Amino acid sequence: MSANSLNNSSNHHSAALCQFIDKSPTPYHATAQMVSQLVAAGFSQLNEKEAWDLQPQSGYVVTRNDSSVIAFTTGTDVSEGISLVGAHTDSPSLKVKPKPDITKQGVSQLGVEVYGGVLLNPWFDRDLSLAGRITYETSSGVNRGGLQNALIDFKKPIARIPSLAIHLDREANTGRTVNPQKHLPLVLGNVSKTSTQSFNDSLKAQLESQLGQKAGKVFAYEIYAYDTQTSSVAGLNDDYVSAARLDNLLSCFCGMTALIEAFKSNPERAQLLVCTDHEEIGSQSACGAQGPFLKDIIERIVPESEARQQMIRKSLLISADNAHAVHPNYADKHDENHGPQINAGPVIKINANQRYATNSENTAIFRQICDSLDVPVQEFVVRSDMGCGSTIGPITAANLGVSTIDIGCPQWAMHSIRETAGTADIGYMVTALTAFYQRRLPEILS
Repeated sequence: MSANSLNNSSNHHSAALCQFIDKSPTPYHATAQMVSQLVAAGFSQLNEKEAWDLQPQSGYVVTRNDSSVIAFTTGTDVSEGISLVGAHTDSPSLKVKPKPDITKQGVSQLGVEVYGGVLLNPWFDRDLSLAGRITYETSSGVNRGGLQNALIDFKKPIARIPSLAIHLDREANTGRTVNPQKHLPLVLGNVSKTSTQSFNDSLKAQLESQLGQKAGKVFAYEIYAYDTQTSSVAGLNDDYVSAARLDNLLSCFCGMTALIEAFKSNPERAQLLVCTDHEEIGSQSACGAQGPFLKDIIERIVPESEARQQMIRKSLLISADNAHAVHPNYADKHDENHGPQINAGPVIKINANQRYATNSENTAIFRQICDSLDVPVQEFVVRSDMGCGSTIGPITAANLGVSTIDIGCPQWAMHSIRETAGTADIGYMVTALTAFYQRRLPEILS
């Protein structure tokens, strides 16, 4: 791939990634965005509650819980194996509690729970909004009195978490700690002496505004706070993408883009993208990687047990989840031989204790693909005196029995409200995943 082609690809994909993230403040919105783009590219939407009639050389997409999505193509002969890419739709955030209304010192606030391993300090003094899913009772039409889900997004800044002035906390720059129960309730505004509107009332009003019609009672919701600052291409030479939720919407976007491009150019290959919810809290749910979602879909693609097991043994899963780039101000936090740099290519993630599922065979396959494309590859191994995070890779490998490699784009500030990745790396990743989808996997000779 020429340098000019790579630059053009990176610029195009970086701009598209920014748009994708800005329209995806929650896993529900990210899933809806992926379904919309996949359907526009010729994929047919399936419903797990219905019978399927899968056709060869066709593309399909199915969701679970509105927050996890699997898209796949049938190819001409699925028995040759499936090229799979996995990612996750969720990111660390602040989730509104079921009874969130708080009034203190004349200020209206919302109580929140911490979702996942949030880097909390960057959430202060941001223009925050709220988005998520509502389950409500319909008030008109043939389904009156029935329950329905809807996505909601206030979009404008309606909340914030003000910092305490340094005059009142002289240790703020040396020993600041955040108590989630005491310090994170969102500030919405001053309490009005005439208004008694609850958060539920506000949700219903926003829902009706978006629907353009009356709605019945709001029974439940899953609402998250997010930063309203839009994503951007940043840096003196446009080297970076600065955005929320790069971990792991960047991988969802790259996987989706690669699948669409590969399906258009080579519909004869069987390909699959799985993006599941709840990775940041362990993946143990009906729609998470520890749940049966992927296994259920694979069984419907290949119903016969022995044929399915043969197919899985010919398949490979790329678990794509961002990697820790070496930070120039904290370089000693990395092993000196395994510090991935931003814009130096995808990172193969390796761990002796199987926190990543990478082995020598799948490493060789991925490296061979990248070598043929002149895509550089890096390696990450955590310092031997530090703990290692994990991904959906080992979980999926254990559940399905599929050979799996863990890779990802390098990034800074993982789990912050604002993260940074490289524009060139986005192009590299899309290029590598597209080729992976297009090619028949080589057999490793024993």
